[in-house]
Amino acid sequence: MRVARQLEGDCGAPDFDAEINKAASELGVARRSWRRPERAAVERFPSRIEVAQAVAHLEAALFPRRLGGWRGGAQAEDAFVTGELGKALRILHEEVDAEFAYWQSESAAAFEPDQAAVTLRHFAACLPQVRSMVDSDVEAAFLGDPAATSVDEILVCYPGAIAILHHRLAHELHKLGSPIIARIISELANERTGIDIHPGATIGPNFFIDHGTGVVIGETAIVGARVKLYQHVTLGATAPLGIARLSARTRYARHPIVEDDVTIYAGATLLGRITIGRRSTIGGNVWLLNDVPPDSVVLQPAAGIVPRNATADVREMLSGHRW
Repeated sequence: MRVARQLEGDCGAPDFDAEINKAASELGVARRSWRRPERAAVERFPSRIEVAQAVAHLEAALFPRRLGGWRGGAQAEDAFVTGELGKALRILHEEVDAEFAYWQSESAAAFEPDQAAVTLRHFAACLPQVRSMVDSDVEAAFLGDPAATSVDEILVCYPGAIAILHHRLAHELHKLGSPIIARIISELANERTGIDIHPGATIGPNFFIDHGTGVVIGETAIVGARVKLYQHVTLGATAPLGIARLSARTRYARHPIVEDDVTIYAGATLLGRITIGRRSTIGGNVWLLNDVPPDSVVLQPAAGIVPRNATADVREMLSGHRW
């Protein structure tokens, strides 16, 4: 009986042809309204799916055994890395070329025909440095987290390690003039980890994000060496006077500078082009808009403790509100 009803339901499915045709027609109107003369038509835009595949191949090339699943000897491992790197660069060449075609409409000068290939050659050359930087980040996490059982666990499992690996790759592409592909890579990490690092942010070695969820690092932030952040830390911006008169494309230094050996605890919010001096500690849930000298500790006022047997008047005085 159940099968019969299912077949009957399939045969009697409603006909949405009229609704589909109407929606498609109205979507066409919306598209044509967006494509005003000053907006050049986009023949092909970088694909999130293709970029994600390229990142997977890059992860395998950088860490063939732990992230690439490679099993075998050293010489065969080199061949595996070569193959994975070739797959990644071939995909990225198509996507970078699509991005440059997109930006060409806004450039007064013509791009070189082999611009994408040149960009990818520079990107490939920086990958050994990316690997070294990620190694330093994983080592910092292992030294900074007593719960970690091995560096391998950190690389494979820790959201902070996943996010910083994506950022190291995205940052290089951002510097090489592919901000859209770089941003796609950073958003892939955001989807997996809840950590939002703009690819333009400059982050030094031995960087550790503990737990990680909710961390936000803005485009012009500069983070030194051996910096440690906890969850829900924001390195954000404040809007300067006259922001309404600035172009949407205007870039200016608007995020914090965090110097070497700084620790920032959970929930802290640092806004604007302020400098946190080296070896300083920023306590949890601190709201900070000013520079901090080196070797400082910035804390919230201590929370009051209200005894259970306190009278209503005492509770109100101590806690600042009526219970």
